[in-house]
Amino acid sequence: MTIELAYQMSGAAARGVPVVLLHAFPLERSMWAPVSERLDAAGVATVRVDLPGAGASPLPDAGPPDLAASADGVVGVLDRLGAARAVVVGVSMGGYVALALARRHPARLAGLALVDTRAGADDDAARANRARVADAVEGAVGTAALAPMIDGLLGATTRAERPDVVRRVAEALRAARPEGVAWSQRAMAARPDTTAELAALAVPVAVVVGEEDVLATPAVARRMAAALADAVLTVVPRAGHLTPLEAPDAVAAALLALVVRTRA
Repeated sequence: MTIELAYQMSGAAARGVPVVLLHAFPLERSMWAPVSERLDAAGVATVRVDLPGAGASPLPDAGPPDLAASADGVVGVLDRLGAARAVVVGVSMGGYVALALARRHPARLAGLALVDTRAGADDDAARANRARVADAVEGAVGTAALAPMIDGLLGATTRAERPDVVRRVAEALRAARPEGVAWSQRAMAARPDTTAELAALAVPVAVVVGEEDVLATPAVARRMAAALADAVLTVVPRAGHLTPLEAPDAVAAALLALVVRTRA
């Protein structure tokens, strides 16, 4: 299975260790722009990647939906950039891909950030819901089936006080590619539980979670951080599941602290 993912690099000249930013479902790389701008200003090179079927990236040319293909595609981006290692940052689905990359390509990691995500696998109810959504977007309903997701993706404070962010996410849900949505849902449903593998991660890790996240809750983040050998937990006030959009200052600060730890 081969795939060449689209990406955008910005910030410092291509030297040292870049920070690779992996987006949430069902968004694409532009969701990281507010954080990337802040990292760029601090002299950190960032690489925003479109995961399979999102933004400008194709779907894999063969095989069943599998986040391993996404992880291998991200490593392919590093190869094209000539980067031996990277600080890999994933939010939500991007976090699942980051964990798959850590499992399959540990030598390519300089550091890892798990943002509003979880190491556990889906339960039966979650897998059934993913299958339902995948079928719906491939049918007559299309991506309108994603509209109700916004209440889970954004925190209560953002929904009440940040109409610009609400509008941006609503537009992103409408613009998502149906085939990419379906593939991603099926790939996420098939992902393994990686909780037992967390303790073996030998790089600095940042765990970031929105205080109002109802999908990957602060309690989930705390358990994940406790299982890691070298983790710093950041709970972001007044934010939900999409902290990079809801609170870019706090997320950028957590990632800059991680970069400092990796350099030490």
